[in-house]
Parts: sequence; C-alpha cells; structure tokens
Amino acid sequence: MKPTLRRIGVLVVAVALTAASLPSDKPEALGLSSERLQRINQMIQRSIDANEITGAITMVSRRGKIAHFEAQGQMDLEKKAPMRKDAIFRIASMSKPITAVAILMLMEEGKLRLTDPVSRFIPEFKDTKVAIETSPYRPAANGQPARDAAYYTMPADRAITIRDLLTHTSGLQSGTLGNRIGARMAPRNTSMTLETYVPTLGQVPLDFQPGSRWTYSLLAGMETLGRIVEVASGMTFDQFLKQRLFDPLEMSDTTFVPTDAQLARAVTLYDRRDGKLVRIETPGWLSTKTLFSGGGGLWSIAEDYMRFGQMLGNGGVLNGRRILSPRTVDLMGSNHVGDLYTGNNANIKGLGFGLGVDVVLDNAASGRRVSNGTFAWGGAFGTYFWVDRKEAIVGVLMVQEPISALRTDFQNAVMQAIIE
Repeated sequence: MKPTLRRIGVLVVAVALTAASLPSDKPEALGLSSERLQRINQMIQRSIDANEITGAITMVSRRGKIAHFEAQGQMDLEKKAPMRKDAIFRIASMSKPITAVAILMLMEEGKLRLTDPVSRFIPEFKDTKVAIETSPYRPAANGQPARDAAYYTMPADRAITIRDLLTHTSGLQSGTLGNRIGARMAPRNTSMTLETYVPTLGQVPLDFQPGSRWTYSLLAGMETLGRIVEVASGMTFDQFLKQRLFDPLEMSDTTFVPTDAQLARAVTLYDRRDGKLVRIETPGWLSTKTLFSGGGGLWSIAEDYMRFGQMLGNGGVLNGRRILSPRTVDLMGSNHVGDLYTGNNANIKGLGFGLGVDVVLDNAASGRRVSNGTFAWGGAFGTYFWVDRKEAIVGVLMVQEPISALRTDFQNAVMQAIIE
C-alpha cells in the first residue's frame, strides 16, 4: 500500500524534528576517530561475553552533534530480543540531576533560594531533631532475636535547606539509623503522593547535624525537593517536569508512569549471581502511579537523556529552548561541599559534589579520564551520564545491571577517541 501524501508529510516532519534535536556528524569532523570509537563497542561486547550485562546503548556527542550511537546485545535473554535504540530503561538515581534542574529553574524565577529552609515550603520540617545512636542495630543471629538500635534526639543546630537536600548534606534518611527510624515513623507507601508523604518525613530525626557530613539520601531528600517544586510552582511534580522540561527538550519517552506501549520496550532487569545473569523483577518502590520520585522514579531512553545532557553541555539551552542560564549550569557543576564528599569515603578521591551531580576536581586523583570540572551521575541499575564542557563531550550509557566499572571503561573509550 502506498503511503498518502499526508502520511509522508508527517514522517518527514518527525524525521526533521529528531534531526533538529540531535544533529549528527562524522566523528572526524568533530575531532574524534571513527576507528578509535569502535573501542566503545569492543568494551561493551567484552562485558556481554563475560555475562556482566545483557546489552547496552552508548551515545556520545561532541560540539553539540552525535558522533556515536550504538545498541548492542539483548534486551531480554529469555526472549532473545535484540537491544533497540529506543529501549526504555529504569534510570533510578539519574532522576536526581533532573530534579536538581527543576529546582534551579524555580531558583532562576525567584520562587525559591538555595538557602531557604525546607520549612518555608513544608512547615512540618520546623524544629528538626538529630538522632544520636547509643547502641547499633543488631540482626538476629545464633538464636538471638534482632535488637533495634537505641538512640536519643537533640535539636538540630540549624534548619535543613534546599542546598542541603541537593548536596546530600541534610542528614535526612542518610544512613542505616535514619532509614530504620523513617520506615517506622514515616513509612513510604507507593499509593501516596508527594503531598501526603513528604510532610511525614519532617518528624524523622536526622542522621547528623545539617551540613556537617556528606552521606547519600537514597530517596527521601530528592522526594522532598519534588514536593518543594510542587509548592513553589503550583503544579504536581510530574506535570512540572513534563511541561517545563520534557516537552521543551522533546523528551517524549521520559516518564514516571510508562504506558503499556512503552513498557513493551522496557529492558529486563538482571542481577549477576555466581557468574550468571539472573532475571529479577522491577522493585516494588517503582510500582506507583502517584508517588513521583525525584530520587529514583523516572524511566527514559538514551536519546531523551542525551537531550537533557546536551542542554547542560550547551550551557542550559537546546534547539533554541533555554532551560537554564550558563551561570546556573556553572553553579550546578561546582563543588558545594568542600572536602565532605571525599572525607566520608576513603575510596572517593579527587571529587566534589555539586547540585545533584558529582564533580571532578582532580582527574588524576579521581581516576576518571575526563576534564576537571566534568560533572556526572548514575543510577542503581547501571545507567550513567557525564558532561565534559571543556572537551564539549556528553556521554550516556544505558544498561540494566549495576556494573560500576563499566562507567569508567566507557569514559576511557570515549576520551581516547579524541584526536584534536
């Protein structure tokens, strides 16, 4: 059957829009070697052959144009479904940089300040307490029952701020004690909304005095920021992201609640056990249509996240749609925590922490083959992105197995391909 003129027109427009969003060029025109970029494919194939991952999508842009976009391996081992470039991934904590951008957009509009106390938007966070542990939790062992941690509370030295939440220095559910207390005092129910859930977090004592440590807040900190977006904007968090960020950037496959058609493109989760990949189910905390988690709830595709990363790489603009000013992107990618990020973990060197992303301060000490000033973040299921504004490089890695070494291997394969 011949396509109608109208159908041809729609297809042409669709192709034109995609090309306008993500223009491409030959690697050599962008100062990259085509031959050396093949080492990305070789690196991914080695991980597939070693049963570390089922497959992957890798994307690299330089100077605002796509130089590499490859899908390798399989989406589902049992179905022998080949990886497709529009495959959908659970991006988990790669939701956090998106939440940070939403906060920064509202900061630019004067609707909030990074120094604002959280209680300005969520009154339940007034008079926050800090938990002081006197004896640790002890799991059941040798016939002895489990013993819960013992603690007392004291007033926080100061209120936690928006900046504290963005930089994981708030102490809000930032450790074993806080998470265990929070599970009792403010249980996270996926049938709730940010409006009903986040205020309950205000009664949970902090793990440490605000601003005194860097310790990761897995979900609670960023979910609190999502509620602040709602209060400051007058929109639900999912609506704000769609209308103010995803639609302008043409991120049509980034969502908290995938449709059935999108789920049909979802990559299956696997866990590596005894040298084999074992199929696992999507975690229950992702099974919600109402609790929009800015800490880990988004699903996305490689092209969508590249649009987001390229916007940051361009200094806050993509295809004429300005999301942030260049100075705000500078702020996002600056170190806000002094030496707290490295001081809390002996395995972290040469890095600082910005607003929702980590930042390379010393690439030699960090072991990352990127420029100083590069910022990045990843997700629990293996996804990763970075923005190297000095080299005008954006990299996106999409997998669904938590193989952290793959991130640095990917960066190495990209950076060694630069020939000018």
